[in-house]
Order: sequence, then structure tokens, then C-alpha cells
Amino acid sequence: MNGAPLHVFRFHIRFRRASGGSGPVEICAGAFSECSGLEATMEPKVIKAGGANYGAYQRPGPVTFATVVLKRGMTASRDLFKWFQLVNGGAYAYRLSAEIDMQNAAGTTVVTWGLDNCMPVKFKAADLNAKGTEVGIEELHLAHEGLRLIA
Repeated sequence: MNGAPLHVFRFHIRFRRASGGSGPVEICAGAFSECSGLEATMEPKVIKAGGANYGAYQRPGPVTFATVVLKRGMTASRDLFKWFQLVNGGAYAYRLSAEIDMQNAAGTTVVTWGLDNCMPVKFKAADLNAKGTEVGIEELHLAHEGLRLIA
């Protein structure tokens, strides 16, 4: 986003793709007032062993990730919707990585979450307003394949 962010948008997101060796390239960015779904769940594997009468052994199993929902956002471009159209039109393998910065009231980043191989699964535009100059996004839902806490 160009310029200083508004204080109501505490969650800034950047989408990137891997480039041909010169590091990640930022595709688009936005700021949102709500973010939910930063969640990972591991389903343990239960192993019952003969002779172990006290209980079953618990081993790590597959991890699933919740859909991340970003609400009430602004962006200076139309790239997020173009990405949704691209994936919707059959380019389902066009995945981007994302970084979500959580900021305090002073605008300082407190923590950054990383999402791997994101794919937009729902895009809802905000109500049209003739006074606004930026593109408003009511909701953006992202399916992804990995959740990381970035130091």
C-alpha cells in the first residue's frame, strides 16, 4: 500500500511469488481490519500395542489448516481480484505465499504470520462508495498449505 496506513487497518498482507533466483517478488498488498483462521490442527495417530494395557500411544498425524478470512480491507490495486479470477478460470496452480503483519496502535509490526501456497477461495467486494479512491474488499478467504510464525 502506498503511504501511511490508516489506524483502523491493523493487519497488512503481502502476497509474493518465487522469482527466478533474485528473491521473492511482491505481487500485491492490502490492509484489513479483521483477520481470523490463523489455525493449524494436528490429528494424532493412535497406536494400540499388545501388552500395553494402560493406554494407547499417541504419535503425530497429519496437520490441517483453517481457511484464513480477511475482512474489511483496502488496497491500492485490483490485483487481488485479478488473482481470484485467474484461479477461478482454471489456473488453480497459481499459488502465492503471504505474510500477514499484525500491528499495534502505533503502526509497529508486533508479529508476522506466513502462509504457504495460498489460493483465494472467496472474494467479496465492499459496497460501492463514490467518495472512496481505493478498492474496498469486504472479505477475502484464503486456503493455504502451511502456517508459519516469522521471526
